[in-house]
Amino acid sequence: MAVNPQLFANGMPIPFLNELFVLSRHGVEFEVDKIPGQVVGKTRTRGTIYLSNIRMVFVAKMPVDFIAFDMPLLFVSDEKFNQPVFHCNNISGLVDPVVPDNENRALYSTHTFKILFKDGGCGTFVPLFFNLIASVRRAQQQSGAEARADPLQAAQTPVDEMIRHAYVDPNDPTKIFLQQPTPESQLRRRSYQSQPA
Repeated sequence: MAVNPQLFANGMPIPFLNELFVLSRHGVEFEVDKIPGQVVGKTRTRGTIYLSNIRMVFVAKMPVDFIAFDMPLLFVSDEKFNQPVFHCNNISGLVDPVVPDNENRALYSTHTFKILFKDGGCGTFVPLFFNLIASVRRAQQQSGAEARADPLQAAQTPVDEMIRHAYVDPNDPTKIFLQQPTPESQLRRRSYQSQPA
């Protein structure tokens, strides 16, 4: 996880090298705990979530303790689709932090997150999310990479095949990207670590 990743002026995350955005979903509520500098236990806000072959990025409509929250797919665990009787459908799980190279992992704690689908269905987002997570994990196992591998190694995920066979729920406002949304931009990030000036 990384708080406040770089964004374009329109609010879309700046992609990494070889990153492909699969979808975006507006009108979700996002809940996360243990934000650095946060006084209260959990933060909850509404906005848009972007899903790529490397990560999920939530971008807040009205920033609270953060503007955006970045979750590398390799660092997501215990993800679960919940269908409560008296509340909206949601995905919950844990995400480990992206620890800078010169920092101790023990100084950073795992975050719990929840994505609540309050506007419309989730029949497009949920299957693509779980297929992408499974594909990223399969690629990591096949490469023999360690558990705390570089999150950018997920870039080899076969996204095109997934999108080609995606089921689209007419009640789900998810936008699937058949082409990358900002082809005119050549700006690409190369790592999670900030570059020295």
